Amino acid sequence: MTTLEQTLTQYDRAFAQCARLFEAKTSDYGTAWRILRPSSLTDQLFIKANRIRTLQETGKSMVDESIDSEFIAIVNYSLMALIQCGMGADEPLELDSKEAMSLYQNAFDETRALMIRKNHDYGEAWRDMRVSSLTDLILMKLLRVKQIEDHAGVTQVSEGIDANYQDMANYAIFALILLEEAA
Repeated sequence: MTTLEQTLTQYDRAFAQCARLFEAKTSDYGTAWRILRPSSLTDQLFIKANRIRTLQETGKSMVDESIDSEFIAIVNYSLMALIQCGMGADEPLELDSKEAMSLYQNAFDETRALMIRKNHDYGEAWRDMRVSSLTDLILMKLLRVKQIEDHAGVTQVSEGIDANYQDMANYAIFALILLEEAA
């Protein structure tokens, strides 16, 4: 198996965990998340990433949710944010589960394609990174997104919000792979 094949197998397995949870929550709650503006999803992502960092630094958890589950949430909230950015405010809040899963899969497919391109150019550098560094990169991307949102989406030379959400999802999936390998 080539390194790329190994990465894609691990990547798809980690993503499958995220998709199962998204589908189950869609079954339980519908698409209530559609009420959230992208900036609210950014704040939710910040809460999750900040909690991971706190757990990494203190080693103590007072809530029964693992670091893994928080990385899964980062993937799912990032994909929800991508969906929200692509939908107009006039579109219905409640989507049927098939449509929600289709939009989710499309957001994932674009994110996965970006990972493949970047992974080629960066030579799988993420494999030599610490999970804590991936957490910090997610937090940095979140601060960038907040700045872009505060500037009404206008950037001079930077990639847009979508690319940042995709990077966060990819970093979270890389973290899930590294955590699985360390277990």
